[in-house]
Amino acid sequence: MKARSRIIAFFLLVFLLIGLIGTTSLPIAKDIKLGLDLQGGFEVLYQVEPLEDGQEITDSVVSDTTDALMSRINVLGVSEPSIQIESGNRIRVQLAGVEDQSTARELLSTEANLSFRDAEDNVMLAGNDLTQGGATGTFNQEGQPIVTLQLNDPGKFAEVTSEISQMPAPDNVLVIWLDFEEGVDSYQEERLKPDPKFVSDPRVSQRINSPSVEISGSFTVEETQNLAGILNAGALPVKLEEIYSTSVGAQFGEQALDQTTVAAGIGITAVLIFMLLFYRFPGAIAVVTLSAYVYLILLIFEWIGGVLTLPGIAAIMLGVGMAVDANIITYERIREELRTGQSVRDAFRAGARSSFSAIIDANITTLLAASVLFYFGTSSVKGFATLLIISILASFLTAVWGSRLLLGLWVWSGFLDGKPRWFGLNNKHLHDKSEDLHITDLKTPYDRFDFAGNRRKFFAASLALILSGMVVLSIFQLNLGIDFSSGTRVEITSESPLTAEEVENFLDETGYPSSSIVMSGEGSSIGVVRYSEEFSQQEIDSLKSAAIEEFGIEPNVSTVSDTVGRELARNAMMALAIAAVGIIIYVAFRFEWRMGVAAVAALVHDTFFIIAVFSLLRLEVDITFIAAVLTIVGYSINDTIVTFDRIRENMRRVKKVETVEQLERIVNTSLRQTLTRSVNTVMTVFLVVLALLIFGAPSITNFSIALLIGLIAGTYSSIFIAAQLWLVMKKGELKKKGPIDIEKKEQESKWGSDEPVV
Repeated sequence: MKARSRIIAFFLLVFLLIGLIGTTSLPIAKDIKLGLDLQGGFEVLYQVEPLEDGQEITDSVVSDTTDALMSRINVLGVSEPSIQIESGNRIRVQLAGVEDQSTARELLSTEANLSFRDAEDNVMLAGNDLTQGGATGTFNQEGQPIVTLQLNDPGKFAEVTSEISQMPAPDNVLVIWLDFEEGVDSYQEERLKPDPKFVSDPRVSQRINSPSVEISGSFTVEETQNLAGILNAGALPVKLEEIYSTSVGAQFGEQALDQTTVAAGIGITAVLIFMLLFYRFPGAIAVVTLSAYVYLILLIFEWIGGVLTLPGIAAIMLGVGMAVDANIITYERIREELRTGQSVRDAFRAGARSSFSAIIDANITTLLAASVLFYFGTSSVKGFATLLIISILASFLTAVWGSRLLLGLWVWSGFLDGKPRWFGLNNKHLHDKSEDLHITDLKTPYDRFDFAGNRRKFFAASLALILSGMVVLSIFQLNLGIDFSSGTRVEITSESPLTAEEVENFLDETGYPSSSIVMSGEGSSIGVVRYSEEFSQQEIDSLKSAAIEEFGIEPNVSTVSDTVGRELARNAMMALAIAAVGIIIYVAFRFEWRMGVAAVAALVHDTFFIIAVFSLLRLEVDITFIAAVLTIVGYSINDTIVTFDRIRENMRRVKKVETVEQLERIVNTSLRQTLTRSVNTVMTVFLVVLALLIFGAPSITNFSIALLIGLIAGTYSSIFIAAQLWLVMKKGELKKKGPIDIEKKEQESKWGSDEPVV
């Protein structure tokens, strides 16, 4: 009866979960805010500078500036804008879904210092002569759009108009300026231009006694509304200097979302099929919990009001690999216990218990790398780190607790007793319990390979790769993106295939020639253009207009100043260094310092390999590259931790290590036991990354390539480098101090011991 009730409980839980996901996932997905790269829009980082000499930029001044900016954003009618104050008197503004990006940026950066001047640029009326909030967009008697302004003192306006009316034509004008620059702007020069900088210059022929001023010109209705709104929002108390900006066309964002969503679906489906084929019934449990994992991530992200970006979708997919890894570690251990002749219940109990510490350690080290990335990251990278952190926590909840709960219901029902095939095992792989075997006695497909004995060959191969990488770097150096080198990056997209010659001709004709034009592939419709100088807002608008007219699609444009470029480079190095130190400390505390050093040495090996390949292939190194490197750091240390956990367990079983041969045997046994898990984990993550690379948006292609290279390098280093380095250092301890008493070291339970008491 109990057996039946457990199986019924299983199906009830699964049907409840399916019902919950089926009925609520679409509304949740629709409520998630999309980032700039998925729906178009722009992001600007402003440096707040004094408007006048001697002005002090205080926290209150910056706060007042953000209030003024928010008022202007409200005029645009943007839904859910993001405006944040950052250290160093900076303000970051993100507006997703804005159709007219040029007008929006102009409204934001306009200081809105309104002045009324005569023909010789003398100030007649200033902004403080106008009633606050008194600007209104309306129509004149001829039906033309105008802006009316209420005056604080109508008498003063009467005196001004009286004075100007007495001037001889054509100087009897009242010139209305917005953000007049002393020593730069001149009415006499601007009046001759077809598109003058001043707002309007009405002729005054008589004294005007009126409580309001009327601004007219060749305005559209939208322009008068925007002008009235910006004047009501008030003049900015400071000067805003753009030090970083990026913009994405709406059509490009929609295409990127479709492509990456398809890639996510294909990658996750491939992982689920792999789990079903390899692990059979436990694999089916993993399918259920992975579905719950994706749902849980989206639910939490929607709760916290997160903004989903392209790297964020990649983080969800990579999180699938993390969740699968926790399942694989547990399932492999259960299968090992079954092979020794244990019952299904005993194997399940032992496998769950033994794999728990490896899963905890692997997740914490990855969480450490993700946290460092979040702290030092900006914009979409911070969103990527946020989703990666949520993914790690959610994977632990679903893959560890959820999988064990669902599989446990079947195990304790007794239904799986005597059915090893349900775990993907044949009877020929099983031993009788009477043989009294331990998992270290089991044969593996890798028994013929002497990992420890061939360590010099592995070291030589890695050394050769490192030296080759140094040569490559010295010759080619890194192709630094504008994130680190500053400048402007333009991504020109066409509805039909483009050639580099077509892009070059277009840029020459529009007055923006460039010697750096890279097409994203043969038959590609995307050309990436680099400039060493920063583009102004006017230059960006001009280039965008020309590209839209020529190719029909708004290009993506990013600019980075020297200051921001240096900061991003410094923060990237800090992030990698802090992550490495943190991992050494944690691994030293949980295991021993030699394992921490070996783990970080392997990480340096992986990072250098990725950098060398990027240099050789001339791939652009940008801020998402750092995100990819730190992600690989997490995966590589994850794999290394699992190996070290098994080494520690096998050393405990030996209790006392007296010879080098014993150490080598422990390393070989541990690597052979965990290699299947390593291969399967890499395979699942490889499927995800491959789907991203083939089907994902072009803007994350380099990100995917970095992950793929790092995945291969990380797997190699965790198997052939990290454990072998630890072996070399441990041999030194053995020769120096004599036999290693594992039990005694654990009893001492101090820093540097293999396992402290917690």
